[in-house]
Amino acid sequence: MLVDLGDPAGRSAWTVTADDGRAFAVFVLDDGSVRVSDAACPHNGGPLVEGQVRGVDVRCPWHWYRFDLDSGACRTTTMFALTVYPVLEVDGRPHADVGDAPPTLSWSERLRAHARDA
Repeated sequence: MLVDLGDPAGRSAWTVTADDGRAFAVFVLDDGSVRVSDAACPHNGGPLVEGQVRGVDVRCPWHWYRFDLDSGACRTTTMFALTVYPVLEVDGRPHADVGDAPPTLSWSERLRAHARDA
């Protein structure tokens, strides 16, 4: 699924929402390149779009976890990784290729998955 990133209109970070309801953070780096990631920090759900960007790193405003916007690697701990998405130009406008939404699991499927991970 491609998501139109819209016009930056002078912004360096903003959030876009896909048709399926998923939210993504968009960052314009100092060199003018664009990076897209999940909007929520994988550590505790903090709003990454409110984080501080330095180089290709974004720092979550809640607990200061740092993530590489190229690879998604967490520079604070190996326990977390941020999902990042490729940015493509379509008809002269930037879009993110965010793939398909994960399937919705029933409660029994969620419980079985949780039990397997425990």
